[in-house]
Amino acid sequence: MKKPCKKLLLLALTGLLCLLSACGKSVSEKNIMDRLQTDQAPKIRWGVKVDTNLFGFYNIEKGEVEGFDIDIAKELTKRIAGPNAQAEFVEVTSKTRIPLLKNANIDAIIATMTISEERKKQVDFSDIYFNAGQALLVGPGVKLKGVEDLGPGHTVLAVKGSTSAQRIKEHAPEAKVLELENYSEAFTALKSGQGQAMTTDNAILLGISKENPDYHIAGSTFTLEPYGIAVNKGQDDFRQAINQGLKDMVADGSYQAIFKKWFGDQAQEASIANDVKEGE
Repeated sequence: MKKPCKKLLLLALTGLLCLLSACGKSVSEKNIMDRLQTDQAPKIRWGVKVDTNLFGFYNIEKGEVEGFDIDIAKELTKRIAGPNAQAEFVEVTSKTRIPLLKNANIDAIIATMTISEERKKQVDFSDIYFNAGQALLVGPGVKLKGVEDLGPGHTVLAVKGSTSAQRIKEHAPEAKVLELENYSEAFTALKSGQGQAMTTDNAILLGISKENPDYHIAGSTFTLEPYGIAVNKGQDDFRQAINQGLKDMVADGSYQAIFKKWFGDQAQEASIANDVKEGE
């Protein structure tokens, strides 16, 4: 009787391992659109940042996360899963967002994530939803219209060691670049007249401008680093639904309304309203 018992135990353990393996696979690879269409209370779990001004930040008074990314996600949730669907927000950072997505802790990432060839090896991206890129911030009385106006008599403020500091030297080789420790120091230097312009991503500059209305972005971006919504590979139906949702939002003006709510009339080149591109 001992041998049959051992065989039965081995078979039971083997079956359990297979079941666990199958369950694990189904959790991480289950078609999200199938889940949303069959659940009585559909919910999309979005990975978002909670410390990025204008895009995703925690409002202490309201006790909730707000921002451009948040509003876009809420609108997409309704369009993809129905008016009663819920958007759930999970805090992510630049380091944790892809691991959380791969482990199925979240369904999608909408967190100022630049579309890049390296990241495409791990995830799939939606169409562009924000045309991010490097730009210039100037104060009152400064007549710079863009990076092309920078010359020997200008000083540009940048964060020490940043890619922005390197790129401005390539795009305005005659201008002097003064590098500071962080964005706060760079903006303080701009206000004190140590330079005529500050440079970094337009997304960051828009946040500074929102809090300091006398300062505005001069001209257009001079690099292209667009943001996309990331989903797991194999979730083509979900990705296509996101893309269709973005197009419909532009078509009926919902996207433009959200953009204006957070960014006003500045940096219109960052809006996709006039340039909704097909995802790869």
